[in-house]
Amino acid sequence: MNRTYIRIKYAADFLVALIAVIVLSPLMAGVAIAIKAEDGGSVIFSQRRTGAGGKKFNCYKFRSMKSTDVHFDKTQPVIGDRNANLTKVGRFIRKFKIDELPQLFNVLKGDMCLIAPRPLLPVYDTDYEDWELVKFEMRPGMTGLGQVCGNGYLQIKERKYYDVYYVMHVSLWLDFKILVKTVGVVLLGEERFLRPVSEQESRKLRREVKRNYTVQPDTVAQLRPSVLR
Repeated sequence: MNRTYIRIKYAADFLVALIAVIVLSPLMAGVAIAIKAEDGGSVIFSQRRTGAGGKKFNCYKFRSMKSTDVHFDKTQPVIGDRNANLTKVGRFIRKFKIDELPQLFNVLKGDMCLIAPRPLLPVYDTDYEDWELVKFEMRPGMTGLGQVCGNGYLQIKERKYYDVYYVMHVSLWLDFKILVKTVGVVLLGEERFLRPVSEQESRKLRREVKRNYTVQPDTVAQLRPSVLR
């Protein structure tokens, strides 16, 4: 894990996010008006997610669903484009990932960065194996390696693999590749970039983590509180 690069990355991401908020403010204002005009409901949807160090934060999105009080199945967490609960505006903004733009404010607050593992709901916290807790050694991102390697078409364990792989191999070059592929995903869809993870790859990464890295005690305390009692 390149901690020096991560510190530089956080500072650069703040500046990029600030510029993006200014440049994209007309688009975000237009989306907000469209959401409000369609059904009069709230514009922003806020949801608790697990971030760096296992700490919880409010992750922002443009509201894309008619109701947010729906049954959640963590084995099938991705909402399909044809889901009946999606609004007309919501279907459009999800297709082009516009619903994620309010997370620029999460970046400005220091909850997130631009490229890193995506934050998941706290309901997943107890599902991580010990070596997978490496994911929480840095801030989550608006887009990440798992999102450009299949995202909703991947199994949960494959998405976790990509999360850990990213944190262990974070670099400017890797970020650049993810950024380019993110544009491709928006234009062509996630399925075109699907790359499943083999069991051999998973075992290799597990050995690398156990050999070269120890998760910080504060992170373990947040995600494994019962272990420290």
